[in-house]
Amino acid sequence: MDKNQSCRQVRLMRQSLFDQGFLDEQFIQLEELQDDANPNFVEEIATSYYRDSYRSLQAIELAFIGAKKVKAECQQFREYCNAGNGEGCMRTFQALKNEHATLKKRLEAYFQMARQAGPIEASCRPK
Repeated sequence: MDKNQSCRQVRLMRQSLFDQGFLDEQFIQLEELQDDANPNFVEEIATSYYRDSYRSLQAIELAFIGAKKVKAECQQFREYCNAGNGEGCMRTFQALKNEHATLKKRLEAYFQMARQAGPIEASCRPK
């Protein structure tokens, strides 16, 4: 695969992550901080995010084991749940974990493709 084709595939995959709602303006802001001195900056930030957020999700999940505790300690979260009860919160939490895992997989694939394409010249970077 030539460099132009690799650049095109990386751009298309990146755009699909935006189109599908997985990425937002903050991702663009992170990309703007990436330069030739640290070409993997965004990937490093995403990796750090997943390491830290995974721990947070585990802690929340442990709190959900005691449904009565959840009702007392997570009132804001319960209000967010459409059902307004522990069961509804648990379903919402599961959906959050699934979206979290899906985004992680998609970003990993994106970063792998970007690494394989090699350093992207400024002309290939999205504006």
